[in-house]
Amino acid sequence: MRYDPRMVQPMREELTRVGFTELLTPVQVDDALAVKDETVLLVVNSVCGCAAGKARPGVLLALRQGPRPDRLTTVFAGMETDATQRARDYFEGYPPSSPQIALLKNGRLLHILERKDIEGRDAPEIARDLSAAFETFCTGQPA
Repeated sequence: MRYDPRMVQPMREELTRVGFTELLTPVQVDDALAVKDETVLLVVNSVCGCAAGKARPGVLLALRQGPRPDRLTTVFAGMETDATQRARDYFEGYPPSSPQIALLKNGRLLHILERKDIEGRDAPEIARDLSAAFETFCTGQPA
């Protein structure tokens, strides 16, 4: 299903206005995740309520302080389906879900939050989980 682009634009901008790069094609996904020795946060964005009320706010809270990933990227489920599928190919062993929040390095999955890890929690809990992963795997400092 492809959504009305006007409807999803504000959901896209919630991440892009803080520095996330949208990955619109499978090639862009591969290029972003092929960067050596940098951590990449990849958010599978979505129109669902748990993306709006929990996932995106949790990500934004986690990025406010402490170590952070070197690169911030996003794909949008239900819009760029090929790019989203390619991103999920990197989440080996995890079924597709929307939203998903993954931390990768050298194309290898380091940490992932699936929908089941997001929908029953609030944004500060998600931020604490992500911040702990950033502390473990990232050396970059907040902007």
